[in-house]
Amino acid sequence: MTEDRVPRLLIGDVEVLRIVEWQGPYVPAADLVPGCGPKVWEEHAAQLVPDHREAAGGRAVVALQTWVLRSGGRTVLVDTGVGNGRERPGNPLFHRRQGDFLGRLERAGVRPGDVDVVINTHLHADHVGWNTLDAGGEWVPAFPGARYLLPAADDHHFGPAGGYAGGARPVDRLVYEDSVAPVHRAGQAVVWEDTYRVDEHLVLEAAPGHTPGSAVLRVESRGERAVFVGDLLHSPVQILRPECSSCFCLDPGQAARTRQRVLQRAADERALVVPAHFGGAGAVQVREAAHGFALHRWAA
Repeated sequence: MTEDRVPRLLIGDVEVLRIVEWQGPYVPAADLVPGCGPKVWEEHAAQLVPDHREAAGGRAVVALQTWVLRSGGRTVLVDTGVGNGRERPGNPLFHRRQGDFLGRLERAGVRPGDVDVVINTHLHADHVGWNTLDAGGEWVPAFPGARYLLPAADDHHFGPAGGYAGGARPVDRLVYEDSVAPVHRAGQAVVWEDTYRVDEHLVLEAAPGHTPGSAVLRVESRGERAVFVGDLLHSPVQILRPECSSCFCLDPGQAARTRQRVLQRAADERALVVPAHFGGAGAVQVREAAHGFALHRWAA
């Protein structure tokens, strides 16, 4: 898939667009999901190569992307990627990145002033970066008319009240200060907990583990369902082996329990599962299987 081709799908009356900021091989697959060792990746290679793992080299293939939902006459962004010009020392892919994400949005028919709601499923660097823009040395909201929905537990954990995640990673302070705090200062932040109804079709629910405030977005329209799961999944191997959490999960055990629960409901309801980072097709239906879940049908 080229970065400028915009896959579209419909969930009842809700239109979904996929805007890719970057896509390609990232880190060794067994490092990304350490609970699934090399043997597990090889066992499932036919389902993972080449879209989600390199055929040679063994790196996981991932994407940085935003999902655009048109629902009830409003435009909703789910996660906002890495952003441009950020200080992200230690991560060459994110550090001082320059890309054409806003141009891709506009070519898909979405201008900054069109966006009504921005949802950050959690507050990691690659989910909040395009929340803001550098306006002459000051970070300001990129979408001036939008409400930004921030999970309360993450806003506390990664913000000053939680000591910027306890100071364990200096980058967390940078991320909060350039991509989240400006939204608060502008009066555009809506901090929510437990559940939050966005509109008649869209509901946010807490799904902790990856971070304290990680959330999923449930979509239901005309009997069709989808669940946008953020970083509950980094690779399809975690559908096949839901006990395996990523190296980025702050509480791997809780993340695994949440993943099992969300995937079970998706299988029961025949809901489309839409993760943040899958590198090939971006969404999949799952079915219950003997030792986890099976990949049933790909979309987007």
